[in-house]
Amino acid sequence: MNSTKPINIFYEEPEADRWFKYDRYPRKIIRRIIRGKQRPGGVMMVALELMHGLDKLKIPYRFNDYKYTKNHPNELIGVIGKPHLIFEKKFKNPILFGAGVFSHPIDCPDLFKIYPNVKKMLVPGPWMQAMCEPYYHDKVMAWPVGIDSEKWSDKIKGENLNVDFLIYDKIRWENNKFQDDLLAPLIKQLEDKGLSYHYIKYGSYQPSDLMDELKICKAVIFLCTHESQGIAYQQILSTNTPILAWDRGGYWQDPAYYPNKVKFEPVSSVPYWDERCGVKFKGISDFPLMLDKFIIKLNNNEFNSRSFILENLTLEICAQKYVTIYNDTANENSSNS
Repeated sequence: MNSTKPINIFYEEPEADRWFKYDRYPRKIIRRIIRGKQRPGGVMMVALELMHGLDKLKIPYRFNDYKYTKNHPNELIGVIGKPHLIFEKKFKNPILFGAGVFSHPIDCPDLFKIYPNVKKMLVPGPWMQAMCEPYYHDKVMAWPVGIDSEKWSDKIKGENLNVDFLIYDKIRWENNKFQDDLLAPLIKQLEDKGLSYHYIKYGSYQPSDLMDELKICKAVIFLCTHESQGIAYQQILSTNTPILAWDRGGYWQDPAYYPNKVKFEPVSSVPYWDERCGVKFKGISDFPLMLDKFIIKLNNNEFNSRSFILENLTLEICAQKYVTIYNDTANENSSNS
Protein backbone atom coordinates (compact mmCIF):
# COMPACT_ATOMS: atom_id res chain seq x y z
CA MET A 1 0.00 0.00 0.00
CA ASN A 2 1.41 3.37 -1.00
CA SER A 3 2.02 6.13 1.50
CA THR A 4 -0.20 9.16 0.86
CA LYS A 5 1.96 11.38 3.04
CA PRO A 6 5.31 12.38 1.50
CA ILE A 7 8.35 10.73 3.02
CA ASN A 8 11.41 12.83 3.82
CA ILE A 9 14.71 11.85 2.19
CA PHE A 10 18.12 13.40 2.71
CA TYR A 11 21.39 12.81 0.92
CA GLU A 12 24.46 14.99 0.46
CA GLU A 13 27.99 14.13 -0.56
CA PRO A 14 30.51 14.80 2.21
CA GLU A 15 32.57 17.86 1.38
CA ALA A 16 35.25 19.30 3.66
CA ASP A 17 37.04 22.62 3.56
CA ARG A 18 40.65 22.19 2.49
CA TRP A 19 42.59 25.46 2.60
CA PHE A 20 40.23 28.00 4.17
CA LYS A 21 36.72 28.13 5.60
CA TYR A 22 33.94 27.45 3.06
CA ASP A 23 36.42 26.83 0.22
CA ARG A 24 34.49 23.60 -0.45
CA TYR A 25 31.93 25.62 -2.43
CA PRO A 26 34.18 27.33 -5.01
CA ARG A 27 36.20 24.10 -5.31
CA LYS A 28 32.99 22.27 -6.19
CA ILE A 29 32.18 24.81 -8.92
CA ILE A 30 35.72 24.67 -10.31
CA ARG A 31 35.65 20.84 -10.38
CA ARG A 32 32.36 20.95 -12.28
CA ILE A 33 33.84 23.33 -14.87
CA ILE A 34 37.05 21.31 -15.32
CA ARG A 35 35.73 17.74 -15.06
CA GLY A 36 32.14 18.16 -16.16
CA LYS A 37 29.13 16.68 -14.44
CA GLN A 38 29.93 14.49 -11.47
CA ARG A 39 29.44 10.77 -11.99
CA PRO A 40 27.28 9.41 -9.15
CA GLY A 41 29.11 7.22 -6.66
CA GLY A 42 27.67 4.12 -5.05
CA VAL A 43 25.86 5.80 -2.16
CA MET A 44 24.58 8.64 -4.34
CA MET A 45 23.18 5.99 -6.69
CA VAL A 46 21.26 4.53 -3.74
CA ALA A 47 19.53 7.90 -3.19
CA LEU A 48 18.90 8.50 -6.89
CA GLU A 49 17.56 5.03 -7.62
CA LEU A 50 15.38 5.01 -4.51
CA MET A 51 13.75 8.24 -5.73
CA HIS A 52 13.48 6.73 -9.22
CA GLY A 53 11.58 3.81 -7.72
CA LEU A 54 9.34 6.11 -5.69
CA ASP A 55 8.56 8.06 -8.86
CA LYS A 56 7.54 4.84 -10.61
CA LEU A 57 5.24 3.97 -7.73
CA LYS A 58 3.94 7.55 -7.59
CA ILE A 59 4.85 7.74 -3.91
CA PRO A 60 5.44 11.39 -2.93
CA TYR A 61 8.63 12.47 -1.18
CA ARG A 62 10.58 15.55 -0.19
CA PHE A 63 14.29 15.64 -0.96
CA ASN A 64 16.69 17.66 1.24
CA ASP A 65 13.86 19.88 2.49
CA TYR A 66 15.64 21.18 5.58
CA LYS A 67 13.11 23.94 6.19
CA TYR A 68 10.16 21.56 6.28
CA THR A 69 12.00 19.14 8.53
CA LYS A 70 12.98 21.87 10.97
CA ASN A 71 9.35 23.01 11.16
CA HIS A 72 8.10 19.43 11.69
CA PRO A 73 10.55 17.94 14.22
CA ASN A 74 8.31 14.98 15.02
CA GLU A 75 8.27 13.65 11.45
CA LEU A 76 10.58 10.78 10.54
CA ILE A 77 13.33 11.49 8.01
CA GLY A 78 15.34 9.03 5.94
CA VAL A 79 19.03 9.94 5.87
CA ILE A 80 20.39 7.74 3.08
CA GLY A 81 23.98 8.56 3.94
CA LYS A 82 26.63 9.28 4.64
CA PRO A 83 26.77 9.74 8.44
CA HIS A 84 28.22 13.27 8.27
CA LEU A 85 24.66 14.57 7.76
CA ILE A 86 23.60 13.22 11.15
CA PHE A 87 26.74 14.61 12.80
CA GLU A 88 26.62 18.05 11.16
CA LYS A 89 22.93 18.91 10.80
CA LYS A 90 21.88 18.11 14.38
CA PHE A 91 18.44 16.91 13.28
CA LYS A 92 15.82 16.82 16.01
CA ASN A 93 13.64 14.49 13.94
CA PRO A 94 13.52 10.72 14.37
CA ILE A 95 15.82 9.19 11.75
CA LEU A 96 15.87 6.11 9.55
CA PHE A 97 19.58 5.95 8.70
CA GLY A 98 21.07 4.15 5.70
CA ALA A 99 21.88 2.33 3.56
CA GLY A 100 25.03 4.49 3.11
CA VAL A 101 26.43 4.01 6.61
CA PHE A 102 29.71 3.27 8.37
CA SER A 103 32.02 0.63 7.00
CA HIS A 104 31.86 -1.05 10.41
CA PRO A 105 30.12 -0.31 13.74
CA ILE A 106 33.44 0.24 15.50
CA ASP A 107 33.49 3.61 13.71
CA CYS A 108 30.56 4.64 15.93
CA PRO A 109 29.69 1.86 18.40
CA ASP A 110 27.52 4.20 20.52
CA LEU A 111 25.48 5.56 17.60
CA PHE A 112 22.10 4.88 19.19
CA LYS A 113 23.20 6.33 22.55
CA ILE A 114 24.80 9.48 21.15
CA TYR A 115 21.95 10.00 18.67
CA PRO A 116 18.83 8.52 20.32
CA ASN A 117 16.71 10.00 17.53
CA VAL A 118 18.24 7.42 15.13
CA LYS A 119 15.60 4.71 15.32
CA LYS A 120 16.75 2.16 12.72
CA MET A 121 19.80 1.63 10.52
CA LEU A 122 19.69 0.08 7.05
CA VAL A 123 22.64 -1.73 5.49
CA PRO A 124 22.86 -2.97 1.89
CA GLY A 125 22.87 -6.71 2.44
CA PRO A 126 22.48 -9.71 4.77
CA TRP A 127 26.11 -10.44 5.67
CA MET A 128 26.65 -6.78 6.58
CA GLN A 129 23.55 -6.95 8.77
CA ALA A 130 25.07 -9.97 10.53
CA MET A 131 28.32 -8.02 10.99
CA CYS A 132 26.49 -5.09 12.61
CA GLU A 133 24.02 -7.00 14.79
CA PRO A 134 26.41 -7.70 17.70
CA TYR A 135 26.74 -3.92 18.09
CA TYR A 136 23.33 -2.59 17.03
CA HIS A 137 21.15 -5.67 17.68
CA ASP A 138 17.60 -5.45 16.28
CA LYS A 139 18.01 -1.84 15.17
CA VAL A 140 19.83 -2.87 11.97
CA MET A 141 18.07 -4.23 8.87
CA ALA A 142 19.18 -5.24 5.37
CA TRP A 143 17.71 -3.24 2.50
CA PRO A 144 19.04 -3.24 -1.09
CA VAL A 145 18.35 -0.45 -3.55
CA GLY A 146 16.58 -1.47 -6.74
CA ILE A 147 18.03 -2.11 -10.18
CA ASP A 148 16.71 -0.22 -13.21
CA SER A 149 15.46 -3.30 -15.04
CA GLU A 150 14.20 -1.25 -18.00
CA LYS A 151 17.60 0.29 -18.66
CA TRP A 152 19.47 -2.93 -17.84
CA SER A 153 17.30 -5.21 -19.94
CA ASP A 154 17.76 -8.37 -22.02
CA LYS A 155 16.68 -6.22 -24.97
CA ILE A 156 20.23 -4.83 -25.17
CA LYS A 157 21.62 -8.25 -26.14
CA GLY A 158 22.74 -8.45 -29.75
CA GLU A 159 21.89 -11.20 -32.19
CA ASN A 160 25.49 -12.37 -32.37
CA LEU A 161 26.98 -13.10 -28.96
CA ASN A 162 30.45 -13.76 -30.32
CA VAL A 163 32.42 -13.36 -27.07
CA ASP A 164 32.21 -16.18 -24.54
CA PHE A 165 33.03 -14.20 -21.39
CA LEU A 166 33.41 -10.67 -20.14
CA ILE A 167 35.85 -10.67 -17.23
CA TYR A 168 34.66 -8.03 -14.76
CA ASP A 169 37.59 -7.22 -12.46
CA LYS A 170 36.63 -5.56 -9.18
CA ILE A 171 39.56 -6.83 -7.14
CA ARG A 172 40.27 -3.85 -4.88
CA TRP A 173 43.08 -5.06 -2.61
CA GLU A 174 46.25 -7.09 -3.11
CA ASN A 175 45.96 -6.59 -6.86
CA ASN A 176 49.41 -7.94 -7.70
CA LYS A 177 48.82 -11.10 -5.69
CA PHE A 178 45.48 -11.84 -7.32
CA GLN A 179 46.73 -10.94 -10.79
CA ASP A 180 49.29 -13.72 -10.40
CA ASP A 181 47.30 -16.23 -8.34
CA LEU A 182 43.83 -15.85 -9.83
CA LEU A 183 43.44 -13.73 -12.94
CA ALA A 184 46.43 -14.98 -14.95
CA PRO A 185 45.76 -18.72 -14.44
CA LEU A 186 42.04 -18.14 -15.00
CA ILE A 187 42.73 -16.50 -18.36
CA LYS A 188 45.12 -19.31 -19.30
CA GLN A 189 42.41 -21.89 -18.68
CA LEU A 190 39.98 -19.94 -20.86
CA GLU A 191 42.57 -19.79 -23.62
CA ASP A 192 43.39 -23.49 -23.26
CA LYS A 193 39.70 -24.27 -23.82
CA GLY A 194 39.51 -21.92 -26.80
CA LEU A 195 37.10 -19.60 -25.02
CA SER A 196 37.14 -15.94 -26.04
CA TYR A 197 36.99 -13.11 -23.50
CA HIS A 198 36.96 -9.36 -23.05
CA TYR A 199 38.13 -7.55 -19.92
CA ILE A 200 36.78 -4.58 -17.99
CA LYS A 201 38.19 -3.03 -14.81
CA TYR A 202 36.01 -1.50 -12.11
CA GLY A 203 36.52 2.25 -11.79
CA SER A 204 37.88 2.71 -15.30
CA TYR A 205 34.76 2.47 -17.43
CA GLN A 206 31.47 4.27 -18.04
CA PRO A 207 28.11 2.47 -17.63
CA SER A 208 27.71 2.64 -21.42
CA ASP A 209 31.00 0.72 -21.80
CA LEU A 210 29.67 -2.13 -19.68
CA MET A 211 26.43 -2.15 -21.63
CA ASP A 212 28.32 -2.29 -24.92
CA GLU A 213 30.26 -5.32 -23.70
CA LEU A 214 27.14 -7.10 -22.50
CA LYS A 215 25.62 -6.70 -25.98
CA ILE A 216 28.16 -9.14 -27.40
CA CYS A 217 29.10 -11.39 -24.45
CA LYS A 218 27.40 -14.67 -23.57
CA ALA A 219 28.36 -14.57 -19.90
CA VAL A 220 30.41 -12.73 -17.27
CA ILE A 221 33.16 -13.84 -14.91
CA PHE A 222 32.76 -11.59 -11.86
CA LEU A 223 35.86 -11.13 -9.71
CA CYS A 224 35.36 -9.29 -6.43
CA THR A 225 36.54 -10.00 -2.89
CA HIS A 226 33.14 -9.15 -1.39
CA GLU A 227 30.15 -6.90 -1.98
CA SER A 228 27.76 -5.36 0.54
CA GLN A 229 25.13 -5.28 -2.24
CA GLY A 230 26.83 -5.37 -5.65
CA ILE A 231 24.83 -3.09 -7.93
CA ALA A 232 27.04 -3.74 -10.98
CA TYR A 233 26.71 -7.53 -10.93
CA GLN A 234 22.96 -7.14 -10.43
CA GLN A 235 22.77 -4.84 -13.45
CA ILE A 236 24.52 -7.58 -15.40
CA LEU A 237 22.04 -10.19 -14.17
CA SER A 238 19.17 -7.89 -15.17
CA THR A 239 20.29 -8.12 -18.82
CA ASN A 240 19.84 -11.90 -18.51
CA THR A 241 23.59 -12.40 -18.67
CA PRO A 242 24.57 -15.25 -16.31
CA ILE A 243 27.63 -14.94 -14.09
CA LEU A 244 30.44 -17.27 -13.08
CA ALA A 245 31.22 -15.59 -9.77
CA TRP A 246 34.32 -15.75 -7.61
CA ASP A 247 32.80 -16.08 -4.15
CA ARG A 248 35.74 -16.83 -1.89
CA GLY A 249 33.84 -16.32 1.37
CA GLY A 250 36.02 -16.07 4.45
CA TYR A 251 36.83 -12.83 6.22
CA TRP A 252 35.82 -9.27 5.41
CA GLN A 253 39.06 -8.05 3.87
CA ASP A 254 39.01 -4.25 4.10
CA PRO A 255 42.65 -3.46 5.04
CA ALA A 256 41.55 -0.43 7.10
CA TYR A 257 40.02 -2.94 9.54
CA TYR A 258 41.29 -6.45 8.80
CA PRO A 259 43.01 -8.23 10.48
CA ASN A 260 44.01 -5.94 13.36
CA LYS A 261 40.69 -4.27 14.16
CA VAL A 262 37.97 -6.55 12.81
CA LYS A 263 37.68 -10.23 11.95
CA PHE A 264 34.25 -11.03 10.57
CA GLU A 265 33.14 -13.95 8.45
CA PRO A 266 31.55 -15.13 6.23
CA VAL A 267 31.14 -12.52 3.53
CA SER A 268 30.01 -12.87 -0.08
CA SER A 269 30.76 -11.24 -3.41
CA VAL A 270 27.21 -12.03 -4.57
CA PRO A 271 24.97 -11.54 -1.52
CA TYR A 272 21.74 -11.62 -3.56
CA TRP A 273 21.72 -14.79 -5.66
CA ASP A 274 20.09 -18.08 -6.56
CA GLU A 275 20.80 -20.88 -9.05
CA ARG A 276 19.16 -18.93 -11.89
CA CYS A 277 21.97 -16.37 -11.73
CA GLY A 278 24.91 -18.61 -12.55
CA VAL A 279 27.58 -20.65 -10.79
CA LYS A 280 30.02 -19.73 -8.01
CA PHE A 281 33.62 -20.82 -7.48
CA LYS A 282 35.83 -20.34 -4.40
CA GLY A 283 39.23 -20.04 -6.03
CA ILE A 284 41.47 -21.08 -8.87
CA SER A 285 41.57 -24.68 -7.61
CA ASP A 286 37.87 -25.30 -8.26
CA PHE A 287 37.59 -22.91 -11.21
CA PRO A 288 38.06 -25.60 -13.94
CA LEU A 289 35.28 -27.78 -12.49
CA MET A 290 32.88 -24.88 -12.04
CA LEU A 291 33.72 -23.50 -15.49
CA ASP A 292 32.75 -26.82 -17.07
CA LYS A 293 29.57 -26.95 -14.99
CA PHE A 294 28.73 -23.37 -15.99
CA ILE A 295 29.23 -24.02 -19.71
CA ILE A 296 27.00 -27.12 -19.62
CA LYS A 297 24.23 -25.16 -17.90
CA LEU A 298 24.70 -22.22 -20.28
CA ASN A 299 24.44 -24.46 -23.34
CA ASN A 300 21.31 -26.09 -21.89
CA ASN A 301 19.70 -22.67 -21.28
CA GLU A 302 19.38 -23.43 -17.55
CA PHE A 303 20.00 -19.85 -16.40
CA ASN A 304 17.45 -17.06 -16.15
CA SER A 305 19.15 -14.33 -14.18
CA ARG A 306 16.71 -11.62 -15.23
CA SER A 307 13.81 -13.42 -13.59
CA PHE A 308 15.72 -13.32 -10.29
CA ILE A 309 16.07 -9.53 -10.57
CA LEU A 310 12.44 -9.03 -11.62
CA GLU A 311 11.24 -11.03 -8.61
CA ASN A 312 13.54 -9.48 -6.02
CA LEU A 313 15.43 -6.32 -6.99
CA THR A 314 13.50 -4.00 -9.28
CA LEU A 315 13.26 -0.29 -8.54
CA GLU A 316 9.61 -0.68 -7.60
CA ILE A 317 10.05 -3.69 -5.30
CA CYS A 318 12.93 -2.14 -3.38
CA ALA A 319 11.34 1.31 -3.14
CA GLN A 320 8.17 -0.26 -1.74
CA LYS A 321 10.26 -2.17 0.82
CA TYR A 322 11.89 1.10 1.86
CA VAL A 323 8.50 2.78 2.27
CA THR A 324 7.24 -0.14 4.36
CA ILE A 325 10.28 0.08 6.66
CA TYR A 326 9.93 3.88 6.78
CA ASN A 327 6.24 3.73 7.73
CA ASP A 328 6.78 0.94 10.27
CA THR A 329 9.59 2.94 11.88
CA ALA A 330 7.44 6.08 11.97
CA ASN A 331 4.55 4.17 13.55
CA GLU A 332 6.81 2.53 16.15
CA ASN A 333 8.24 5.93 17.04
CA SER A 334 4.76 7.43 17.39
CA SER A 335 3.56 4.61 19.65
CA ASN A 336 6.67 4.92 21.85
CA SER A 337 6.45 8.70 22.18
